[in-house]
Order: sequence, then structure tokens, then C-alpha cells
Amino acid sequence: MKKTLFRVFLFLLIVTPAYSYADEIETIKQNYISLLLSENEREQQLVNRLIVFPKESAVSDQMVVELMDRYRIAPDDVSLLLSTLQLDGSWKDVDYESQNRSGWLPKLHVERILILAKAYRLPSSGYFESKEVENAIHKSLKYWIDKKLVSPNWWHNQIGVPKTLGGALILFEEKLSPQEKQDALVIMSEAKFRMTGQNKVWLAGNVLVRGLLENNLDLVKSARDTIASEIRIGEGEGIKLDNSFHQHGAQQQFGNYGAAYVSSMSFWAQMFGGTSIAFDQSQLNILSNLINNGYSHILWNGYMDINALGRQFFRKAQIHKAFSVGFSSVMLSEVDTVNENRYKELIRDNFETRDAPASLTGLYHFWMSDMTVQRRPLWMASVKMSSDRVIGAEAGNGDNLKGYYLADGATYTYVDGDEYLDIYPCWDWRKLPGITSYETNTPLKQLSWGGYNNSSNFVGNVNDGKFGLTAMDFYRDGITARKAWIFTDDYLLCLGAGISADSGCVVTTSIEQQVKKGDLLQLKNNAWEKINSSEFSLQNDIRFFSGKKGYIILEPSKEKALVESRTGKWSDIMNMYPKDMVENKDVVSLWIDHGINPRNEAYQYLILPAKSEEEVKQFNIEDIKIVHNTKEIQAVWLAKESIGFVASYLPADVKISKNIHLKSSDTGLFLIKQNGKKLKITISDPTQQLESMKIEINKKKYLVNLPQGDKRGTSVDLEVSL
Repeated sequence: MKKTLFRVFLFLLIVTPAYSYADEIETIKQNYISLLLSENEREQQLVNRLIVFPKESAVSDQMVVELMDRYRIAPDDVSLLLSTLQLDGSWKDVDYESQNRSGWLPKLHVERILILAKAYRLPSSGYFESKEVENAIHKSLKYWIDKKLVSPNWWHNQIGVPKTLGGALILFEEKLSPQEKQDALVIMSEAKFRMTGQNKVWLAGNVLVRGLLENNLDLVKSARDTIASEIRIGEGEGIKLDNSFHQHGAQQQFGNYGAAYVSSMSFWAQMFGGTSIAFDQSQLNILSNLINNGYSHILWNGYMDINALGRQFFRKAQIHKAFSVGFSSVMLSEVDTVNENRYKELIRDNFETRDAPASLTGLYHFWMSDMTVQRRPLWMASVKMSSDRVIGAEAGNGDNLKGYYLADGATYTYVDGDEYLDIYPCWDWRKLPGITSYETNTPLKQLSWGGYNNSSNFVGNVNDGKFGLTAMDFYRDGITARKAWIFTDDYLLCLGAGISADSGCVVTTSIEQQVKKGDLLQLKNNAWEKINSSEFSLQNDIRFFSGKKGYIILEPSKEKALVESRTGKWSDIMNMYPKDMVENKDVVSLWIDHGINPRNEAYQYLILPAKSEEEVKQFNIEDIKIVHNTKEIQAVWLAKESIGFVASYLPADVKISKNIHLKSSDTGLFLIKQNGKKLKITISDPTQQLESMKIEINKKKYLVNLPQGDKRGTSVDLEVSL
């Protein structure tokens, strides 16, 4: 009896792990297949909102490729692929000789194999387990294997092609011959464990799929661990402590690599769910913070902020990248019950209740990315800068051909969300809203992979979560300027001082350049008058209105206003587009002309989003006291709110109001809020260099210790009595 029991025990010891091993592999595979086929009710609700927009035909961004894969497979589409497949397994309309680095056209072949594999597995496709589709997959797969096509861009060879092909192979695995599988695995083997950030995640994901095809659980687990190793904060590239995302150095990449990262991680989180390799709660919390404390700030009504797009100015980019984050949120909400409601709030705000006031409000500054976002119930604004710490923008692979000024203080304000949608081919890229730059007909300078920096380290923000001041000491290409933005409940106050240049060119500051959403009106003799082109000089308080936004120029300057129809080529922005793809837009532009070789010029203007014509007409500027607007100090007192703002580019000495006198030992940013006899002073060091600051309030001295480490650049409070 004892011998029999021992034999049974030994048998179980040997056999059970084998069954467990196989079961684990099979569970992960089935999870993967379910995700590829989008067999999820909540995801389908979001798909129904996505497919309202026409499907894009010219696609390069991997996130958009995956979004397009979510469109329902129509029988007519499959029929067209089958009827146009040539005898050798190729498609005549695919340019197999293409050497494009972005939008490498031969990759369309692999994407079509994936479509056919999905059609083969989906009962709703009309081609479920179709012999014709099966033969087409074998034929097209053989063509790809035999041709051994290589892209000039490593990304397609090691990431893009294996990622797309891997999905098709998993779906079609049971029908693959041993030789087909062996040959396909050679292609999959191009991906290896290496690199950093999202590139590392993509590569490891391809290795993981190869592990599934080889039924190698050890390789799958190694790949999973490599993927999970990037769920971390603050070490080089990847997620930063301020919930921004960096790639290619200290460069904000929300809409590019960051969007790919959250898409990948949400996919793997669902795929590993219910297995021994599932992400733990601490890892899920990091992903939740990135999305719900990071991405939630840069989405508005289902559009991604232009300041978050990185180098990818694709057609419908704002819509598609927002949807990508939306799908990631849905997927993570199903495996992360702790943070489920936060994900649902993001979905509601952006895809379900767009006409309702936003639930997420407040001012947030990404201090590790030099970017500020103000969110009110009915509007949003953002400012993107760069410094000697933070790269402003990059270009490469034919992307972002005109983005030379993207981080020079670009300022976008949103009410509906589509104010700048697809405007890029029709933009004057020297007049991006908010920037100060040259006006010239010479070609724009080209960026490279190294990107660019503003030479100064005085770039930062001070805020109390509702009101705030962002400032930038700007020096680039011979232009110097001190630029400041004051964010309130109702408006954005923009200040510029010390504007100087000696290039022999006109220098301008752009106030607005957006898609026309209504007539451009100017207030004349207390009545609104439609204008198409105007120039104004030496006048105070000039008011404009267009598209739910008001603009008030507060001091004499040479302003220009223009409404015009423009046509531009998409290939001038992103090289992957056909030369004949054009965009037509009616564009509203407002800007200030500082003249040729300006010396110590300045500007002061207000942007009032989500306002009516009457509200802009009646707006009282007397409550706004601009105490100083010089290259040494910019200071404002808001009498109605009893709040002061100071950007001091030298040690401060300013009487901000009749009973508040501020001095400081160093440069800095200050927000001063008075409540009776109490003052709350919020302080930050935009240089991110200081350990402490000595200040005086009405001759009373205080020593303020400033945040250190990864918190440098954030705000600290000091409460005093008058």
C-alpha cells in the first residue's frame, strides 16, 4: 500500500508541472487571441465611437495601425484583399521597393496578413475558417518569407514587422506547416532583449510572442519580466515623477512613445491576467498614476493636446492618440479594480459626456518636462517650453518637418477640443500660438534626432493647484525674451518683456492661429464688427472675438489680425504622406509685430476661453494691475482675488500691492494670496538649482527650504501674518 501511494505521489510530482506548464501557455495564448480579436464588450462601446471617424488609409504610427485594426472587418474588405492577391502572393498596389523610413510601405503586406488571419478566426467576418482565406494566408506569408524584405529603419525590422506578424502567426498557428512556422520564427527572432523605455517594451513583447509560438514558458516569463522592468519611475527614460513620459533623453513624449507605452502595458496587463505572471498591484498603481495623473491632464473632449504629440503630426493625430489612451484605460480598468473608477472618469470626460463640464479641473505643471496645463470646467490651456534641462522637440524618419519652434512657449486654448485639428499643413509654423520668433520667408531650420534646447535654466511654474504663474527666460537663435503666463479661473494673461534681436528680421509674438470656428470680430465703438484683415498701432484695450474665445491686447503695440483660406500639403509636415494629399482650412490669426531688430520690446494680452461676445465686451480689465513687465521682473496683482504673481529674473524687490512688499535673495517665482491679515506665499525655483531662499515680507525675514532631488522645481508654501 505504501509503495503504491509513493508511486502515485511520484507520478503526480512528475506529471502535474507538465500539465500546469502547458495550461499556462494555453491560457496566455487564448488571452492574446481574445485581445487581438477585440472580444470585449466595453472595448466595443469605445470602438463604436471610434468608427464614427473615417478609417485612415495612410498610416505610419504604430498606435494608429492598432486603432485601425479595431475597425470591424467588413466582408467587402476581405473580398478585395482576396481578389487582388497575385499568384506570387503579393499585392500589386504595395510598393515593395519603398525606402521610406517612416511609413515603410512594404509593411502593408504584413498588416494584410493579420487582417486575413483575423477574418479567418472571427465568426462575424463572413470568412470564418474560409478555405480561400486560409490559402491566401499561406500564399502571402510565403511571399514575405521568401523575399526577406529589409527596411532602412531598424524599427520596422525588429519591432513593427515582428509585432504585426506575431499576431497573425498566433491566430493562424494551428494551420501553419512546420516549415512555415520555422521560417516565420526566423523573422520573429530579429527582436531581442535590448534598448530602453518603450523600445525595450516593444522588443520584449515580440520575444514573448515568439516564446508562445515555441511553447517556451521560460522565455515568455523572461520577456514578461523585461516588460515589467519598465514599470518604474524616475530612472532615465520612461515614467517620470511628475507623471510625464520621456524618451530620447529628457524629452516629453506623451503622444509618441508614451502613448505606445500605455497601450503596450495595458495590453500585457490584460493578457497576463489570471496567470502566474500577472502584474501586481504596485505595478498597476504606477500605470494608473501615469494615466490618471498624467494623461488625464492632456486630453480634452476626446482630443489630445498638441503640446503632447511629440514629433507625430499625423492627420487626425489628436483624435487617434486620445482614443489610444481611452482603450488603454478600458483595458486597465478591467484588471485594476483598485483604480477602476479613475479610469472610468477619464472615459466619461473624453468619450461619453463631452458636452458636460470636465470633472478634472485645476492647474498642473510637469516640472520635469517644462509644460503647464490649466483645466477649468469649460476650457483648457497648455504651455510647452524647453530649457537647458529639457529637450523641446525632435525630428527624424521624415517626421515633424516644420516643428522648429514647438517648445518656445507654444500656447493652445481649447473649448470644443478641435480648435487646431488637422491645421498643420495650413499653419504658419513661425507663428505657433504663444511663441516669439522671426518673420521671414527663408526656409525653416530642420530639427534632427538630437532636438533642441532653450539656452536658459530659468523655466518653471508656481501654483496652488488653481492659480499659477509659468515663466521662461527665453534665448534662442539670437532672440531674447522674458515670457510669462498667469493662469486664473477665467482667463490666461500673457506677458512678454525684454524682447530683443539683431538679425535684421521682423520679430513677432503670435497670440492665436487656429481653425476658424466663427467670424473674427473686433470691438469698435462698443459694437462687434466682422473683420478679415486689420492692422492696429498705438492703441490700448483692443478686443477681438472668434470661436468661443476672446482676446484683449492691453498695451499699445502693432497688432495684426487675419482670416484667410489656406491650402497645404501633408507631405510638407510628415514625409510619409503622398505628395498630392492636401488640406484646406480657414484660419484665424492674431499676432503682435515687434518690428525689425527690436530692443527691449514688450507685450501684454489676455485670452478668455469659453466666453460669449457680451462677456468679452463687458470684461473689466481694471481688476488686473500689471505692476511690472520688464526684463528684470514681471509682477501682477489681481485686486478682485487678492492674489499676486511675481517672476523675478534678478533677486526680487517689489511692492506687489499697497500693503505687501516682497524681497528675495535669489531669482524665483512667487504666488502671494492674501486672506485678511494672513498671507500664503507659494514659492518655486525655476532654475532647479537652489537649496533655500531668503525672503522678506514687509521687512520680516524668512528662510525657505526648497524641494530637492526629483522634486526640484515644485512649489513650497510659507504662511505669514501682515
